[in-house]
Amino acid sequence: MNCGLYLYGIFPNTFLDKLELKGLDSQPVFTENVEGFTFLYSVAQQEKYLASRRNLIRHEKVLEEAMSEGFRTLLPLRFGLVVKDWDTVITQLILPHKEQLTDLFKKLAGRREVSLKILWDTKEELQALMALNQDLKSKRDAMEGKTLSMEEIIEIGQLIESNLQVRKQEIIQAFHQGLHTLADDIVESDPMMEEMIYNGAYLIPWDAESEFSTRVEEIDKKFGDRLRIRYNNFTAPYTFAQI
Repeated sequence: MNCGLYLYGIFPNTFLDKLELKGLDSQPVFTENVEGFTFLYSVAQQEKYLASRRNLIRHEKVLEEAMSEGFRTLLPLRFGLVVKDWDTVITQLILPHKEQLTDLFKKLAGRREVSLKILWDTKEELQALMALNQDLKSKRDAMEGKTLSMEEIIEIGQLIESNLQVRKQEIIQAFHQGLHTLADDIVESDPMMEEMIYNGAYLIPWDAESEFSTRVEEIDKKFGDRLRIRYNNFTAPYTFAQI
């Protein structure tokens, strides 16, 4: 069943004809040069794709496998993009956004996105904070077993939170100082869970990844067992490819 074209991503004007990839619904992935851009696509078997884990992973795998074949400059498209035909691509994407697409390819040329997420154990950090800050510990202990007013609850909560924030910033600043000089662009997003204290994406020169990952490990070691690091060194550059 042909429901149109499912689009994965766009390359600069490059002729690609030997990518042996399988896309959604196990469909073969092809390339099509349209108005100076090369699109990575498969024939859509559905009018709308469910954002299931399986489908999302398959979409990502197509992009990553294409990049691993050496086609590094890739503009990923959002999951679930099904179009009727190439005329739709021209009228709705290329014509209104051609200048932006060209600028994005210049920005992405020779660069890759890596991501860094830093997590800690909030309870352990709180215990360590109290061990180092006896005044704060004494204030907290003095309130235990008492009926506190709302003002007192807010005050002690704010004191604890502000001191934890200082500890967070010390960690984040260490990574900033060690990593920012390697990046051409950085996007920091909100943490995705309570124990995540940092969530950042870095656009770095393709060949700088080895040095970048080494620095991440070196900084992590300075904090002993306090941190859990999630580092992704190979991903399509979604963060830096916004139109």
